[in-house]
Amino acid sequence: MKKKKDENQNPYHKDYGLLGNMRYVMSNMLRYVPKMRLYIPIGIICAPLMQYLWSFITKFVIDMITGESGWETLLRLIAAVTTVQIVSTLLNTWRNSKQSWFIYARTKMLVEFNRKIMTIDFKNTEDSDVMDCREKGGRAANNNNQGIEGMMRNTVYLLESSAVAVVGIVILGTMNIWVVLVLIVLSAIAFASKNYANKKCKKEVWDPLANWWRRNNYMSNTTSDFAAAKDIRMFGLREWLTEKFKKEKVTRYEAQKINEKVWLGCSLCTNVCFAMSQLIVYGWLLYKASRGEMTIGNFSFYVAASTSFYVYVRQIMDCVAELLQRSREVDDWRSFLDMDGGDPDEGMEVPEYDSYEFEFKNVSFKYPKAENYALKNLSLTLKAGQRLAVVGLNGAGKSTFIKLLLRLYEPTEGEILLNGVNVQRYSKTSYYRIFAPVFQEVNLFAFPLAENVSMKSPDNTDKTLAESCLENAGFDDKLKELPNGVDTEILKVIYDDGTDLSGGEKQKLALARALYKDAPVVVLDEPTAALDALAESKLYGDFDKLIGGKTAVYISHRLSSTQFCNEVAMFKDGEMVELGTHRELLENGGAYAEMFKIQAQYYVDSPDEEAIENV
Repeated sequence: MKKKKDENQNPYHKDYGLLGNMRYVMSNMLRYVPKMRLYIPIGIICAPLMQYLWSFITKFVIDMITGESGWETLLRLIAAVTTVQIVSTLLNTWRNSKQSWFIYARTKMLVEFNRKIMTIDFKNTEDSDVMDCREKGGRAANNNNQGIEGMMRNTVYLLESSAVAVVGIVILGTMNIWVVLVLIVLSAIAFASKNYANKKCKKEVWDPLANWWRRNNYMSNTTSDFAAAKDIRMFGLREWLTEKFKKEKVTRYEAQKINEKVWLGCSLCTNVCFAMSQLIVYGWLLYKASRGEMTIGNFSFYVAASTSFYVYVRQIMDCVAELLQRSREVDDWRSFLDMDGGDPDEGMEVPEYDSYEFEFKNVSFKYPKAENYALKNLSLTLKAGQRLAVVGLNGAGKSTFIKLLLRLYEPTEGEILLNGVNVQRYSKTSYYRIFAPVFQEVNLFAFPLAENVSMKSPDNTDKTLAESCLENAGFDDKLKELPNGVDTEILKVIYDDGTDLSGGEKQKLALARALYKDAPVVVLDEPTAALDALAESKLYGDFDKLIGGKTAVYISHRLSSTQFCNEVAMFKDGEMVELGTHRELLENGGAYAEMFKIQAQYYVDSPDEEAIENV
């Protein structure tokens, strides 16, 4: 019978199994903290000693009182037990002081996870299934008792508890092996109950909440982030956002009710099993004592030992249930880490050519899960040193063209060649080095200004060059206002006196980044969108000086900016409908000319043909 597909199952999710996840986590723990090889054996030895040692003392004290043993034997035993107790206590105290080792191992593994986030294919950052997988995987490193660290701790605890249980079996085996087996069965029932609760809650509560966590985090960030503060106040969004926030919380509340209901049943089953274990042990011991087949000392010893044994067997079962739960979380963690397309260093190095020529050969592209093509049958050559303007209305395919050129996406059909070689043969890391992009949306980082320009560590940042690039990008007036110059901290995330930038200043900073990188190909995506008219005019005037002999691709919907480019590619509905110089396309009277005339009429007093052509 074919297994029904779980609608909540993420397509990127993999099941690695309990033992596989235990090996994975423990091997990483030992790799990052080799001293755990000493930590674990000490716990295995000390745990049964600490648990059963004083039960023996109690037995011999009672036997002495009832005349079953003498003072001399008791004193020797107390001396030996005290010595062992002191040594065990010292070793256990040392172990307890090393709990940070678990945290250290987890944080080292978290670094690997964050590196994966920064290296997965860009297309995955726009895939909701991938983001849900990342969200669930990230929760596996949230705290000490869940996910990867929870599995580390529970695995170590399982080994220690197993040592206690083995010694308990040896002790209670001298009483009655059948009682031991009954205790194990009752512990197994309690374990099955807890494991069922864990599985059910993960499947019906926590997995479906992955999408909710993303929405909730967005709402939390939106309502608390000062970036949205002006819009919230000016448009009166407070009540509307509050209501949406409250509706999101209802989903979480309903999930919590399911969670509590499941665990209530589990708790009842566990408590009943414990009560039955106590009833069976006391019943058997009272029966043996009433027949004169057991001393009072042995009665006391077996009561204490059986209680400890049941507690530890149940803890072993609980530990296994916890490990199964933690294993499911580690499944999420490893599913994200093992996702394909996360190695940007895979492939050949891009050679240091004297010139770089790109050719799109019958390239078509369709976004994941989309029905229609975003780009269709594009054939275009970008020659070395050429300045290409890519224009068109929103949705025409301009941004998709840039994403393909930069290899943020790969073509669905066709191929892109760099000097005759398919770009997919090169590693993305080396391919990215040949581009200096200026994106419309500029991200600031909580680094000093110089590092925001160089995008490198302090040791690898040339502050003089960074300052020169800022001045060339038109940032010089703002730079003079900053008391610490290029050492000024950006944003107030880390430093209270950090500086934020306006939209226009951000775009000038982005241009300075491109100048600092000094790559052979410059890509400018609406670089003047946030600039005022004077700054835009200055940028156009300095374009030759800024770009020099580099290859440049300029994305814009302002057609007045295309006149300094060698060639213009007009996109419409995912296709390149025209290609030529600004003058040629105007003379052709096609889509480009029509769009240019519409825009030009806003910059002249009388929109006649001659005036428009002179714009």
